[in-house]
Amino acid sequence: MKQRIILIASVLCGLLAAFLTRQYLNAKDRDVEMQRQQLANQYKTISVIVLKHALPAGAVLVTDDLGTVKAVESAVRGHAVDERDYHMLLGRKLVRSLAEKTPIYWSDIEGGDPLNHGLADEISERMRAISVNVSGTAAVSGMVRPGDHVDVIGTFTLPSPTHPNELEIITQTIMQNVLVLATGRDTNKSQLFGAERERGGSGGYNSATLLVSPREAEMLVFAEQTRGHLVFTLRNPNDTYREMELPRVDFTQIQGEIDKLNQIRQGMMRAPLP
Repeated sequence: MKQRIILIASVLCGLLAAFLTRQYLNAKDRDVEMQRQQLANQYKTISVIVLKHALPAGAVLVTDDLGTVKAVESAVRGHAVDERDYHMLLGRKLVRSLAEKTPIYWSDIEGGDPLNHGLADEISERMRAISVNVSGTAAVSGMVRPGDHVDVIGTFTLPSPTHPNELEIITQTIMQNVLVLATGRDTNKSQLFGAERERGGSGGYNSATLLVSPREAEMLVFAEQTRGHLVFTLRNPNDTYREMELPRVDFTQIQGEIDKLNQIRQGMMRAPLP
């Protein structure tokens, strides 16, 4: 009986030792993998643009001048030109002479990185840029893009002029033919260069930046502060027509004019443009 107990105890001790050894080895494997990952991240390489041959200051870069080489990302990120931005160099001038196989830095290029100049350069004199909250269906299902022209329509809850103790909901066109400078962080410039880098991003957005006058900016700020709901209607960029007398719309007006408006719309659809 004693021998049997000793045998069982020995087997259990062996199993426990094997289990503990396996746990120890697994922990070591995790440590090794973590260190390997840290080293991989630290010395991760990316492809950057280099010159295939030496060029003097003032040279205009063309496709035959440019090649790629691998470099440690942490050493060149934000300075050397990534191969994904190859097209941004074409037609640009060097501000200093560079030797063959030299990585090209944005500081070597006249004007630098085009995506680092921000939005201010796109704002014309006496105008302002202002961002408003708009997304989804309010921005034509997110299809409004930088460079588009839109009308801005607001819906507000206001005191009724006929029943002072009551509130009414009205909708009114606030602005017409407004240039969209940006949607989220995408601008005309970033789309032109196809930039989908970390700094810009692409996809959905929750705000749009409009080019407006100072007085229009005040109206938009007030509209948002009064918890108005803003919606864009997308225009053809060649259509500069402006409606001169757009009314405030409430439920009573919809009831009274819907048939007339439908008839006008059908007539406009059938009529040839002048």
